[in-house]
Amino acid sequence: MRKAGRTPLYIFGLWGGIAVLSAAAAMLGFTLSDVLSASVLAAIIALAAGAILTMIADTMIPEAFENAHLVTGLVTVAGFLTAFALSTM
Repeated sequence: MRKAGRTPLYIFGLWGGIAVLSAAAAMLGFTLSDVLSASVLAAIIALAAGAILTMIADTMIPEAFENAHLVTGLVTVAGFLTAFALSTM
């Protein structure tokens, strides 16, 4: 962002705002988790997982593919399967 000409005040304000909104969303989610049904909670978790996978695919995979051309896909799948296996224990 700095290379794009943004001021330090803008950068810290943006990231500070993201931190505040994230904390508010976490508190809201914690508060509502007791009153929401299991299917709604599952849908929210699935949406969050999809957002994380999208972020990884958009940000990290192109750089990894540039550096480790042949094994990027295999390592990604292995990491995803490992995370899935650990979450079902």
